[in-house]
Amino acid sequence: MANLRGRFLKGVSLAVLFGLGAVPAAQAGYFERINSYPVYKTLPDGADKATETVAEIIYASRDGRTLAFTDSPGEAIVFVNAANPLNVQPLARVALGGEPTSVAVGARAAYAGVNTSEDFINATGHMAVIALDGMGITATCDAKGQPDSVAISPDGKFVAIAIENERDEDLNDGVIPQMPAGHLAIFDLDDNGMPTNCDAVRIVDMTGLAEVAPTDPEPEFVSINSKNQAVVTLQENNHIAIVDLASGDVTAHFSAGTASAENIPVSKARMSDASGSTEDVRREPDAVAWIDDERFVTANEGDYEGGSRGFTIWNSKGDVLFDSGNQMEHLSMSHGHYPAKRAAKKGTEPEGVAIGAFGGETLIFVNSERGNFVAVYKDTGAEPEFVQLLPTHVGPEGLLAIPNRDLFAVANEVDEDGVRSHVSLYQYGAEAPAYPSIVSMLDPEKHAPIGWGALSALAADPQDANTLYAVSDSFYDDARIYTLDIASKPAKITSYVTVTGFNQSKLDLEGISVAKDGGFWLASEGHPENDRRHLLLKVGADGAVSEEITLPQSLIDQAQRFSFEGVAEFEMGGQTLVAVAVQREWKDDPKGHSKIAIYNPADKSWGFVHYPLDAPKSAAGGWVGLSEIVSMGEGDFAILERDNKGGEDAAIKQITTISLKGVTPAAHGETLPVLDKHFAMDILPAMAKGKGWVLDKPEGLTITADGRLILVTDNDGVDDAPGETQLIDLGPVSRLN
Repeated sequence: MANLRGRFLKGVSLAVLFGLGAVPAAQAGYFERINSYPVYKTLPDGADKATETVAEIIYASRDGRTLAFTDSPGEAIVFVNAANPLNVQPLARVALGGEPTSVAVGARAAYAGVNTSEDFINATGHMAVIALDGMGITATCDAKGQPDSVAISPDGKFVAIAIENERDEDLNDGVIPQMPAGHLAIFDLDDNGMPTNCDAVRIVDMTGLAEVAPTDPEPEFVSINSKNQAVVTLQENNHIAIVDLASGDVTAHFSAGTASAENIPVSKARMSDASGSTEDVRREPDAVAWIDDERFVTANEGDYEGGSRGFTIWNSKGDVLFDSGNQMEHLSMSHGHYPAKRAAKKGTEPEGVAIGAFGGETLIFVNSERGNFVAVYKDTGAEPEFVQLLPTHVGPEGLLAIPNRDLFAVANEVDEDGVRSHVSLYQYGAEAPAYPSIVSMLDPEKHAPIGWGALSALAADPQDANTLYAVSDSFYDDARIYTLDIASKPAKITSYVTVTGFNQSKLDLEGISVAKDGGFWLASEGHPENDRRHLLLKVGADGAVSEEITLPQSLIDQAQRFSFEGVAEFEMGGQTLVAVAVQREWKDDPKGHSKIAIYNPADKSWGFVHYPLDAPKSAAGGWVGLSEIVSMGEGDFAILERDNKGGEDAAIKQITTISLKGVTPAAHGETLPVLDKHFAMDILPAMAKGKGWVLDKPEGLTITADGRLILVTDNDGVDDAPGETQLIDLGPVSRLN
């Protein structure tokens, strides 16, 4: 197997890959996720748990013990008690009578922007002042338009609100200008945190500033420094303005310009590959945050025509001090978080930024809305140093640094398709990053990290205890076999080969086993509606298919969608055989029984046995099926059995053992013997150790040459799923006895 592409790159460091300076060895401060709090737990008693709830923009009280966030569908600001960040508790849901767009918290009150617009033309909205003592609304102040971002000055004297008056994306293909124009709204606060101009908000006119649609400024985000200067992004206008809040004067403004990124995914193909580059793309910045009184950072998500896929550090004169170029894209590729379906659009879409001082260092946090991660950098005054990547839940939106409590929070807004919105909490002070468990090395042909994701099976090299092989499933257009070096943490994907020479449009690889005569056995799951067959493949070390093996036609006629999910070569009775696990029951199976198919390469025959599945145990229902089969020698196997539920609904993630000793597989059409299975290990505790959403798909299991059980999860290609991949050492195989 040593000829797989890129094996010589084992020693290349990630710092070299990304062109970043390595974090000094003396620095021991890293963030570790300590809690993921589902927003639905803030619903009133008796409310339907399935009610849509969202955490979007998040802020903390001055002492950092209370968190407030916007819940747009609930038309509320939600307050939670985070005094014990390991045990967050709901405090209040304050109804606003409109859609909350942002929130900021001062010493005595929270200030929420509320959108009450009937349509895009009649833009209305207000600022709701919510007393922290009692959580009641004490003032409602007209903001003269549809609010977006809200910020409070560090000295508590001003609240600034970006009034976007957003465009109608269905009108004229979303091209601006579209009236009414947006502006910056300023409220002056007294010593008690109450607005003194509630009935006469100060309006900062921002028309005539931008080169793009100067008559229709659409302020997106605002941040305030200690000099009471507000930096405002006009995302759609690709412009940035600085406003003196005391006078209301625009003291500086400049174009956000363009940026380029080399060797990144740009094609419409579903691949995490460096297929091209972008050149001179409008930044169109979204979130902005002051680093100090002279410098700020923007997340260049883009909107209508832009999105440079990175972040930029500026000075208050408008000079670009640093642009990340392709770093966010390459970080995402290397960590398996690349949102391949978005490659041709805006890629990772950096959207949020936050700044915080931890361990004597100023840290910059930049999120990827589509890649489901936060990149943490150390400010150096020049080029920032990459520190670590934090996995989030789906759709990270609001970022919040809470340095006085050594905490960092992320509001994850997606709440659909079985995925729930969460607030994730991270504690500063870990000696080493807990994540990732896998990173990829440089692909020398593409000058970028090896793109990967959706790992759906594992196999161990029988000679090298530090080498594993994994495959990716049908999320990607190309089927690949990856080589992993697990000698270090994180494990490294050092190379890959693409599977070629098969006779259908696409494969859905769900199983891999090393063949003793060289190459691999692969199991490809079929899909009757997508013209994909249920295939057992013999492939060489170079990925070329040498043999396609199909099931008997009588069995194919009984097939269902959920089929081949694991493969294992084994020796029994002096013969080399191949076992293939079928995930769920087919039309001809008794309820609650799936098949394990046994293939004999010598005479090309099939035999079958039945595996009794556990009944679903989750309160949310669902199904139970097989994900992997691993030979333990002498006809004994370890089976990975799971339900299809994640988060708190996950109930069955387990390893069982079976044996073919004394069992004669039957031909299809005959009565199949039913195997005895034995529960061996609950893997839910190991999967929950990372304090995130429990992933629904433990997909790969193998036993290393030195007898270690290794598990891997499938991240579904970061498609409406958390992007993280867990590679877990479950201990010695003797634990299954």
